[in-house]
Amino acid sequence: MPAQWKFQEVEELKNILQSHAVVGIVGIRDIPAPQMQGMRAMLRGKAVLRVSKCSLIERALEDGTGKLKDYIEGEVGIIAADINPFRLYRELEKMRMMAPARGGETAPDDIIVQKGKTPFKPGPIVGELQKVGIPAAIREGNVVIEKTVTLVKKGEKISQELAKMLTRLEIYPIEIGLKVHALYEDGIVFTPDVLAVDMDQLMTDMRHAAGAAFALAVEIAYPTRDTIEAIVQKAYRNARAMAMECGLYTKDTIEEFIRRAYLHAQALEGKLGG
Repeated sequence: MPAQWKFQEVEELKNILQSHAVVGIVGIRDIPAPQMQGMRAMLRGKAVLRVSKCSLIERALEDGTGKLKDYIEGEVGIIAADINPFRLYRELEKMRMMAPARGGETAPDDIIVQKGKTPFKPGPIVGELQKVGIPAAIREGNVVIEKTVTLVKKGEKISQELAKMLTRLEIYPIEIGLKVHALYEDGIVFTPDVLAVDMDQLMTDMRHAAGAAFALAVEIAYPTRDTIEAIVQKAYRNARAMAMECGLYTKDTIEEFIRRAYLHAQALEGKLGG
């Protein structure tokens, strides 16, 4: 018979799933315990993160949320919140942080050490730096890196010796965070390719769309609370322009007719030599 704690765990997972509007599956692989605790603290009041065995999570998923079973892969947890999926995704992305390498990881980018002073005192550390490929020397009583070097290129493995030295240099090359596999709301599964919205571009597009819609509404004289003033102003300008073209004297056009007549008279006076 399955252990009693497993039944309790499934029930607790179900309760989390049923008591929140948005739920999802997130990857937790390679996140050290201290960083995981920090992420839980950042999520407090915004979302619930529950890590459990994949088999128990699968049992807890039912009805509509059962669609999330297809996104359980590797070490995962359940994320649950009452904010919309896009906002939740942005919150999780903002929590990503840089962490020390432990050795054996693949470098996500080139790992570069800049030349300059180090925090170390002269001693055996110089040889240890040189051993991992960092050109170190003692200059004026300080341990310095003599030139900028690329220690690991993107896609290459980070050795354990180098990982230890990078940590001592306070260089943290590994980006960690909760990796969203999928989020679920109201029968719809949202994957990262849909959730990863460029907010700056989105706002630019919305401003362009709003501007184009406003211009079209004014052009076709479609009255709304936002367009009525511009429509009236355009109608006034068009009516005045037509009155001027037709020579129609009104209290709004007479001053312009007089001004034009005066300018014409001045021009004629100039041609007649005074």
